[in-house]
Amino acid sequence: MTIIIAPTVAGLIFDLDGTLADTMALHYAAWHETFTAYGITCPQAFLESLNGVPTEIIVTYFNETFGYCLDPVQFAKEKEMRARAKLPQARPIPLVAAVVRNNRGRLPMAVATGGKLANAEMILQAIDMVSCFEALVTADDPVLPKPAPDIFLEAARRLQVEPYHCQVFEDADCGLEAARKAGMFTTDVRLLLQGPDTTVGTVRRT
Repeated sequence: MTIIIAPTVAGLIFDLDGTLADTMALHYAAWHETFTAYGITCPQAFLESLNGVPTEIIVTYFNETFGYCLDPVQFAKEKEMRARAKLPQARPIPLVAAVVRNNRGRLPMAVATGGKLANAEMILQAIDMVSCFEALVTADDPVLPKPAPDIFLEAARRLQVEPYHCQVFEDADCGLEAARKAGMFTTDVRLLLQGPDTTVGTVRRT
């Protein structure tokens, strides 16, 4: 497996859940446990289609799509409580974690996640990467969520690297769209699942 860093890149930005850390199964379990507590079921495909979107917004979309009137704030609070209890089980995704470790001290790096700050810090602790990043941008920061480019632009600003010279690692369509809107190189880490002979390159927004 080869992960290519574009030659003009001067800063690296990583999504967290599903990109740096293998947490998606933990989050899905928390979602389904919370829906079950309300006597409701939610299609897994619906949740997967909104990877990277903040919890409250997903609940709002769920209400609009399926005709419910759940309180997004309260539901999100309960879901995040359940997720937080599971996050210490998080493990790094080895090939992406290797990119971080190989570039530590060589390129400035940031995490840009649609998750809450407390969750992000817990995950980074679980995967032993707290000290690897110069910046951490989360849903608690005053930025628009993905697929808006704001979270990546803020990460670049904190790294003091022009967006055009940043490379983003993502596992969700909305995150890749956000990075392209920001004018950054993108790497879709889902390609890592295609096997050991895959070369994962970079794409520049045209």
